[in-house]
Amino acid sequence: VQLQASGGGLVQAGGSLALSCTASERTFSSYGIGWFRQAPGKEREFVAAVNWNGGSTYYADSVKGRFTISRDNSKRTVYLQMNSLKSEDTAVYYCAAGSVGRDIREYGHWGLGTLVTVSS
Repeated sequence: VQLQASGGGLVQAGGSLALSCTASERTFSSYGIGWFRQAPGKEREFVAAVNWNGGSTYYADSVKGRFTISRDNSKRTVYLQMNSLKSEDTAVYYCAAGSVGRDIREYGHWGLGTLVTVSS
């Protein structure tokens, strides 16, 4: 499955941004989808994940309560609503398809990232 992440941009600290991850194939609905991010000089890290039907969601402790992941299989899209953004949220954000989980190795399909920059 091919994925395309979008919605990144420049936002002030405390602001909000919504990312989208859109798939090219109907098989999208059978995958768990995860969001990961990679800041300059750091390893890629887990942000959030949602299972195939949206019934289960998972978050990194650093974003819990601020970010919300959801999906609309009819639109082959997963969303990441990011509120109360902090400068440490600055990173390239990637979406990935696989078995839902926090481990990067559980995801076999990756899209190109979208850059989120939070200015303080």
